[in-house]
Amino acid sequence: MSLDLRGLNPAPVTPFTEDGEVDYDAIQRLGSWLGSIDGVKSLTVLGHAGEGTFLTEAEQLDVIRAFVASTDGRIPVIAGITKEGNKTAALEAKDAVAAGASAGLVYPSHGWLRFGYQDGAPQTRYRDIYEESGLPLILFQYPDNTKASYNLETQLDIAGQEGVFATKNGVRNMRRWYTEIPALRAAHPDLQILSCHDEYLLPTMFDVDGLLVGYGNIAPEALVELIEAGKAHDYDRAHAIHERLLPVTQNVYHRGSHMEGTVALKWGLVHRGILSHATVRTPLLPLAEGADAEIAAAFDAAGIGQVAYA
Repeated sequence: MSLDLRGLNPAPVTPFTEDGEVDYDAIQRLGSWLGSIDGVKSLTVLGHAGEGTFLTEAEQLDVIRAFVASTDGRIPVIAGITKEGNKTAALEAKDAVAAGASAGLVYPSHGWLRFGYQDGAPQTRYRDIYEESGLPLILFQYPDNTKASYNLETQLDIAGQEGVFATKNGVRNMRRWYTEIPALRAAHPDLQILSCHDEYLLPTMFDVDGLLVGYGNIAPEALVELIEAGKAHDYDRAHAIHERLLPVTQNVYHRGSHMEGTVALKWGLVHRGILSHATVRTPLLPLAEGADAEIAAAFDAAGIGQVAYA
């Protein structure tokens, strides 16, 4: 595979106007800024941070096109593939290719979150999507506390399939992480391994090729430094970056629900001057009164200010 995601891969939010429509001018600002930062390897759109499943199909494709245009195609745009069935997900991927996506991040079929998956079923999902679309694919490992978290055998099978070139791992169980990441490395040395542990990145930084995180929206400069420290096995430097970012981490990702992190990311982008407000789509709701000031104070404590570009 020619895609190189060994670095920072932000998962941008989808900005909305105050009346709830997709804000394409804000996409241009966000995408062009992120794409200008040395060390940013791609933009992954239509994921959880991007409220991808809250968009119409037409909006989803327009968002892909808008992020591709925001960097003049200089860096690849990866599309979240989220439809429930294999056939619909494969057609979704095919449409994403036509809209300019360079790769796909394949979400598990959402019914598996409640009921679990049959052995062998996840493998068919990746195979069917790739055969229909030809889109290079990223294996997405869900948290251990869901029924859609793949066992090691399933991960190894998928990682060996044609078209799969990377994995985004968010297992959030360090016992599994320290067992399964080395096994993936040994079986598939060319597989690019990306962490998505936004709320506690430090423990995973020394085992990965890069990050694929919503956190990349708001602090890409610091996360590029964190990746460099991890690859150099410089724990002291990585720990110092972690400690500097901790107020931001707490105010964005240590809230009652991980979904609140999306709203908090938008407030972070308001603080940085990319967005003018933090409008989200239901079922996401605004944060409690005063959260915007708390988030702004956290950014100030971390020394993260407005973007010069904006």
